[in-house]
Amino acid sequence: MELSDQDSSATASSQTDGEFEGEMDEEMDGAVDGEVEGEVEKSDKNRESPTPSLSSLSSSLRAVIRIKQKYQAIKKRRQEIGLGLGSAAALVGSAPRSSPKIFTFDGLTPSSLSSSVPLWNKKKKRKRVLFPNRGGCRAPPKPAQSRAKYCLYLLFAIVFIQVYNAIENLDDHVLRYDLEGLEKTLRREVFGQQGAVEGLLSHLKDYLSTYVHNKPLVVSLHGPSGVGKSHLGRLLAGHFRSVVGETLVLQYYVLHHCPQEADALKCASDLSALISEMVERAEEEEKIPLFIFDEAEHMHGEILDALWQLMASKQSNEYLNAIYLFLSNLGHTHITKHMLHNSSSISMSMTASGRHNNLLKELTPILRNTLEKLHHLWTEADILPLGLLEKGHVMECFLDEMTREGFYPDHTNIERLAGEIKYYPEVGGHEYSQTGCKQVVAKVNLL
Repeated sequence: MELSDQDSSATASSQTDGEFEGEMDEEMDGAVDGEVEGEVEKSDKNRESPTPSLSSLSSSLRAVIRIKQKYQAIKKRRQEIGLGLGSAAALVGSAPRSSPKIFTFDGLTPSSLSSSVPLWNKKKKRKRVLFPNRGGCRAPPKPAQSRAKYCLYLLFAIVFIQVYNAIENLDDHVLRYDLEGLEKTLRREVFGQQGAVEGLLSHLKDYLSTYVHNKPLVVSLHGPSGVGKSHLGRLLAGHFRSVVGETLVLQYYVLHHCPQEADALKCASDLSALISEMVERAEEEEKIPLFIFDEAEHMHGEILDALWQLMASKQSNEYLNAIYLFLSNLGHTHITKHMLHNSSSISMSMTASGRHNNLLKELTPILRNTLEKLHHLWTEADILPLGLLEKGHVMECFLDEMTREGFYPDHTNIERLAGEIKYYPEVGGHEYSQTGCKQVVAKVNLL
């Protein structure tokens, strides 16, 4: 029953709307026609009259046009309301245009609401996720993780272990040569050359910290007679024999092993074969051999050429893992002249290391220029100059030798023996020995 009442009311409202619109159309058409006929009659009268009024004619036409436009707008708005935005009751009892409109939900349908929703709201709506009937709500599946990440973690771990083992092996390699013990021995038994000792130990530590090298270590010690070059070589040879073995250390005295210049070619061949055998044995034992060449100023050109070929060889790695030490008095005149001329500028409070650094900085270019003219072997060598010994250093040599021979270390006797040595004129408070400690052993043997 309720549906029939609503349907009858709707049909009544639609009939009322149609009748209303028909009456309004007839009235408006009649009004417009009347106005137009009146305006035409007026215009005809104005034509007959000798003085027509153009202003009254134009104003009447404008009024007619405004009335027609207003009527068409009202008619269009009524049609839009009749299509679904209003009801018959609202049309019958609607207020004039100037009155405020009150919005109600009467007459609105879901279709009309959906048509009035903007398009951009529809775009923002997210689609519903449909799940199986029996499964219920499930979380979205997690993306599969790539195995490359775990491989990368494994690679990092392997690299870290390799680097750690390399560092540990470096420490073990340095500890094998007991450089701390060598340093204590050299500081205790080498007098007046602490700067040169520090430089030599620095080269050894840098070279022995790893087993793989791109060139051998070549160190050349230069100084006047009696400053401790041969003594330093004997200490190094004794230490390395106790560390790497007797067969991997060579002390070569040119005046003893090859005194005749006619035998220089044969001596060079024998020396080259001996060094090759030693480096191959050292490669098998994973050790670094030591070759000491004393009195290098007497070495023949053929021997120097053979050594240069061995040191510059790039055929195999065993020739690159070796230490060559040259001891000579080449360039001793430059060292003596420099120390005698610059002793006045050397401060007494300066340490031995500081004096040696100044000596090394000023003399190394001069010595290198002199040595490279003799043979190109010294182009790749690290040059360390040894300075003159002062009277205090000579007294230390006497004390050490007398203690070694079992004599009572009498200071008065030591000073007397040191006074018998020849010295250069005192310069800047320094009194340098002309022969160093070379005569110490002979004088102690005379006691």
